Amino acid sequence: MLEGLLLGLAAAVTPFNLMMVVLGCVIGTVIGMLPGLGPMSIIAIMIPVAISIGDPASALILLSGVYYGAIFGGSTSSILLNAPGVAGTVATSFDGYPMARKGMAGKALTIAAIASFAGGTIGTILLMIFAPALSSVALLFHSAEYFALMVVGLSAIAAFAGTGQVGKALMMTILGLMMGTVGEGALSNMPRFTFGIMELQSGFSFITLAMAMFALPEALFLVMNPARAATGAGGKITNLRISRAEARTIAPVIGRQSLQGFFIGVLPGAGATIASFLGYAVERNLAKGKEQEEFGHGSIKGLAAPETANNAACSGSFVPLLTLGIPGSGTTAILLGALLALSVTPGPRLMVDEPDVFWAVIVSMYIGNLVLLMLNLPLIPYIAKILTIPRQYLIPFILFFTLMGSYIGQNNSTELLILVGFGVIATILRFADYPLAPLLIGFILGTMMEDNFARAMQLYQGFGFILDRPMTLGLLVLAAILVVLPSYRARRARLRAAGVADGD
Repeated sequence: MLEGLLLGLAAAVTPFNLMMVVLGCVIGTVIGMLPGLGPMSIIAIMIPVAISIGDPASALILLSGVYYGAIFGGSTSSILLNAPGVAGTVATSFDGYPMARKGMAGKALTIAAIASFAGGTIGTILLMIFAPALSSVALLFHSAEYFALMVVGLSAIAAFAGTGQVGKALMMTILGLMMGTVGEGALSNMPRFTFGIMELQSGFSFITLAMAMFALPEALFLVMNPARAATGAGGKITNLRISRAEARTIAPVIGRQSLQGFFIGVLPGAGATIASFLGYAVERNLAKGKEQEEFGHGSIKGLAAPETANNAACSGSFVPLLTLGIPGSGTTAILLGALLALSVTPGPRLMVDEPDVFWAVIVSMYIGNLVLLMLNLPLIPYIAKILTIPRQYLIPFILFFTLMGSYIGQNNSTELLILVGFGVIATILRFADYPLAPLLIGFILGTMMEDNFARAMQLYQGFGFILDRPMTLGLLVLAAILVVLPSYRARRARLRAAGVADGD
């Protein structure tokens, strides 16, 4: 490993490759900040540029920089505008945007930058140490295990509900699951619930749905409530630094979610989005008392958890890509295509046949995280000033990027109608105090859960896969515990409160 590191370091610190790292990070950060674009689109556009470079190591360093740069920068629009830049930063908006509303936009961006850097760095170190061993672990996960993993994700849905809103959260989750069934099914190519509309044959776009649930209602709320456009600090961006007490508070969160996010990223098909949602859910369930009540209202733990997890998962997703040749997400599938176009065959032999490519990418990821931190921290006071833009300019700004992000994602004008329709419904649901995050989580996890469940049922010709595969059974038991535990804790708290009242 030491020999490989030295080889990768020699390749990564050449002036040209350092320039590729910086260029990839800058492009990725800018794309991540723009709602709806995401790394997948820009990486696909940049493949011809990467191929023209010729050197596989330099090309992959550039494309990898765009990937983790977009995840790093995607938190900006989530925190400032409640408009997630990429799917992996949806959970960031749950507490990042409330912090910005309280006049702590600068502090929120600082925490996001530090958590992203820590998650990416620890993920890179784990990738360097465990890549070969984890490739064999990833192979143990089949459709049955992925189905059970999605069930675990859905079982933690109560973490995204406020106090007394578990019933509402469950209803929104079921609605999300129903929306995930629109389009072609996993068992057949027959369209479902499309009402003869050709544009719905491939289902609803995640980007359109995310914009409709978060960004568009926020623009409408700004119109209806002018006071909402002002920051809590009277328009001045202050309080950019985090205190020692806050650093001590988020340090354990960063440590836990770096590990959890990385190992979720290792699993092909899981990715940064699921890692961020599960990271948020786990930390909320671990929190107690007032700390738990702060989640969804500007908790620094609630912000640090998904930001750490999604960046660690980005590093983890390179394990199956480089060591097995298995893409873990749409973005890594495009990276796989770029590798093949550059005549590099990822797999178990990559570390032996082309170690300079493998180790150069890993070393460049660490350098890239340093570059991203140095790029973003000095710009935070200026980026945060977006919130000081007058309301008459801020609302068209949000609407423009919302509509543009939805349209560019599918190149389809029908998406705009769907966006507006769901945006109006989401605004009504917000007035009725229904949590919108569970709907989006149900939509994301439900689609993947259905696909893997269908494959497992076909393979085992029934429900036998639950008992035949111990890992699947273990994950389903964990999901049951996650469902029962919050109810048990709530019941104990009620009994304790009743005991205290009787004592009085």
